[in-house]
Amino acid sequence: MPRTVLISGAGIAGPALAHWLTRHGFHPTVVELAPALRPGGQAVDFRGETHLSVLHQMGVLEDLRRIQTGGSPMTFVDAHDKPLLHLPAEFAGGDIEVLRGDLSRVLYESSLPSTEYVFGDSATSLTETATGVHVTFRHAPPRTFDLVIGADGIHSHVRRLAFGPEADHVTHLGYYAAGWSLPNHLDLRPGTGSLGHNAPGRLASVGTDPTDPTRARAFFVFASPELSHDHDDTETQKRLLRQAFTGLPWRVDQLLDSLTAADDLYFDSISRVDVPTWSSGRIALLGDAACGATIGGMGTGTGIVAAYVLAGELARSPEDHQAAFTRYESLVRPYAQGCQKGGDRTGPFLAPASNLGLRLRNGLLSRRRILTWMLKAGKQTSTLPLPLANPDALQAADAEHSAG
Repeated sequence: MPRTVLISGAGIAGPALAHWLTRHGFHPTVVELAPALRPGGQAVDFRGETHLSVLHQMGVLEDLRRIQTGGSPMTFVDAHDKPLLHLPAEFAGGDIEVLRGDLSRVLYESSLPSTEYVFGDSATSLTETATGVHVTFRHAPPRTFDLVIGADGIHSHVRRLAFGPEADHVTHLGYYAAGWSLPNHLDLRPGTGSLGHNAPGRLASVGTDPTDPTRARAFFVFASPELSHDHDDTETQKRLLRQAFTGLPWRVDQLLDSLTAADDLYFDSISRVDVPTWSSGRIALLGDAACGATIGGMGTGTGIVAAYVLAGELARSPEDHQAAFTRYESLVRPYAQGCQKGGDRTGPFLAPASNLGLRLRNGLLSRRRILTWMLKAGKQTSTLPLPLANPDALQAADAEHSAG
């Protein structure tokens, strides 16, 4: 009966899975390459009854309500700050919006009492045997686990080790996105959301930090073929941003100047993950590692839901992990792929490639009826009939952990 589970990734899906596994009597270990939880980051959202139901069952819904941002209204403006399109807070913010770092901390604290966390390390090899997976690490001594789960994002390390090169599973969708924090020297008012200025194939935007009005956060998107660069080389990433945006009007030069001091730059391609099967023997993928989209694919909510389902299916047949992995994938894959489709449209929506595309977007979304239809469609996409957790089994596992 598998009981020890190694989870790679302490972002969102990993701690959520650890929470549910401990509730079902498993013993998870989470390994994370970063030296600590990553603070800050872009806002992420939950929408619809499925997302909120899982958060409620985890016992974190009210915690998230207390730290929610209130949503992120977006106003697209011309070079003279004349509004061209305004999107209300719920368009990007859903029912609950929180900063990614805050969500990660809540999930980490929720799972911490019964979970072993190892920061600043990662697996270097996975060798499956008849009884487990032998794992070697960069720093820690080798260990053997009953199961291994890759919940380490679009650039999943576990996926590369067990399922093949990243190029086999990740498709570049023609855009890059970047975000970083900066002092609020532009006198942006709290609660007004973000201001964004477009040129064909480019978006430069900035908004106040919802937790600190003295700080702001820039968010840039630009169309580009796939670039060859080191994911850890922030100086090269800053250079690529300057090349893509130098010369644009509005506040772009001021925002680019703030890049010099930025120490929290996020820079990545807008991409989609497609893996033919989410498990191989005792190793499985979860969240963005299995079916991710960089932005706009409801990846945060999907990861939370998928963690609930995966842990529940392992608990239903603890002596047959392969059957559990198969049921988990059959339940979640159609749902995740439906949500993921939104990511295919994110780049063209935020930074249309032509002036005609910009005028069409602004004109269509200025119509309340179309905006309402899009919000309703998003909630329908995020809905999944959830398999019910066994309350007796959860109660017994909770009692066991409390006694321990």
